[in-house]
Order: sequence, then C-alpha cells, then structure tokens
Amino acid sequence: MPYQPGRTILDNILWSRRKTLEETRLAVPLERVQQMAEARRERRDFARAISAEGSSDLRIIAELKRASPSRGLLRQNYRRREIAQGYVAGGASALSVLTEEHYFLGSTQDLTEVRQGVTVPVLRKDFILESYQVYESVAAGADALLLIVSALPDPDLRSLLDLCRQLRIAALMEVHTEEEVKRATSAGAQIIGVNNRDLKTLEVNLETSVRLRERLPQGCIAVSESGIKTAADLQRIKEAGFDAVLMGERLMSQPEPGRCLQELLAEFEVQSVPTQDRGSKAEAH
Repeated sequence: MPYQPGRTILDNILWSRRKTLEETRLAVPLERVQQMAEARRERRDFARAISAEGSSDLRIIAELKRASPSRGLLRQNYRRREIAQGYVAGGASALSVLTEEHYFLGSTQDLTEVRQGVTVPVLRKDFILESYQVYESVAAGADALLLIVSALPDPDLRSLLDLCRQLRIAALMEVHTEEEVKRATSAGAQIIGVNNRDLKTLEVNLETSVRLRERLPQGCIAVSESGIKTAADLQRIKEAGFDAVLMGERLMSQPEPGRCLQELLAEFEVQSVPTQDRGSKAEAH
C-alpha cells in the first residue's frame, strides 16, 4: 500500500489515487472515456431518491465496500450483486459503491456490476480529483459521485460540479467543518453530506452532523455519513433534520447486510412512533 511518512491518512490516499489515475489514463485515454460517457443514455435520479421531500422519512444510502482504512478487510466473500439486491429488498433508496483500489480494494467494475443488478440510483464513492474521473464515472454507470471538499481547491470544486451537471449525474459534496460547508455552498452544492468521520484522523463523532446541520443552506438535500450503527443513531440524525444517511461498515460486517438493514429499519420505525401511539399501533396488528 503506498505510503508517505509524516502525512495524514487522507494525504496518503490522495497520493495513491493520483498515482493510480496516471496509470489509468495511460491505459484508457481521455478521448475514449469521453466517448463512452457520451454514448450513455439512461440516468437514475439520485437527488429525488434520497430527498425526504418534506416528509418525516429518512432515506438510506447503503454502501458496498470490501475494505476500509479504519477496519481493514470487511468481507472476504464480496458478492456485490447479491449484497446490492439484499440492500434494496431491505429498504435502501440508493446505493454507494467504493471504487478506490488500494485502501478500499474496489474498482469501477464493482459499480458497473452493482448497477446492473438493481433499479435504484448508484453513487460512485471515491476520491475524485479531476474531470477524467467524472467521465469515467458516467461511463461506468454512476448516477452520482462524491466530491470531498477537503481534497479539492475551490476552482476544482466548481468545475467538477459543473461537469457533473453537464453529464447529467448528481454530486454529493462532502464536508466536515463549518468552513467546508461555506466552500460547498459557494461552489453551488445542492446535495451536501456531513461526514462524521474526520478523514485526517479517522475518528468518528455523530455530533459533527448535529452541529453542522443548521449551517447547511435551506433547500439543499442533507446527508449524514459514517458512524451510524443503531436505530437510536438513525433517530438522532432524523431529529437533527437530515434527509438521508449513508451507512456501510455496520452492514458490511454482518453475514447478511440486507437483512441487517431491514431489521435496523424495523427497529427505527418502532422508535419513530410517538410513545402514546405505540399501544394503538400494536393493537391494530
């Protein structure tokens, strides 16, 4: 695994990503990737799928990943399509697929195979640094991609977001601090994800979402990411005013991720019913 001593984990991942990107560009020239992206016709509406649209619902973006820097290998037997279909059956409104090769052991082929097996929108979760990767994402079948504010200067945030719009895919712009919220808003983000994990230290704190929710601009779709493990966590995020959550490690560490999601949502639904209504709801069943 590539490593640069004296740097943060995020620095090392970005260093590795740039190196891999150079190799990919040599193997598949930009012109070829652009042709493949432009040949694609069908899109799925990621923003609509994860928007609560004024309701009290909390949408789930269920994530597929084989490994992570914080937990190492999560799944030896990574049956992508089967897991994806289980997620959808379990209640996921959209899926997220890790495609970074070295730290998450993913690939764009993972994304393509997952999308072919489901009908919901699919997000490419990776470290997007330049326009080549946006075209690559569209060609692979992504309906949305992740733009990490801490990994990109402002001009790149705006240009990559503009390119996503031109190619008719959504962009989930990820933030972790108040300053990053301002930068995302200035760039024109319409979907903002608050990452509860500090990418420089890998520490997780759900208070990050609670604290930053009121800083997000009115009208944007708000997503809470990372560290969400229990029905109580879902309730906390819902009460903070989020439209959706993105969760993966809690699910991927279970024998049947889809069933785990289904059971978690069932427990969350019970918790969401006001105490005085639970008795009457139980009697009705």
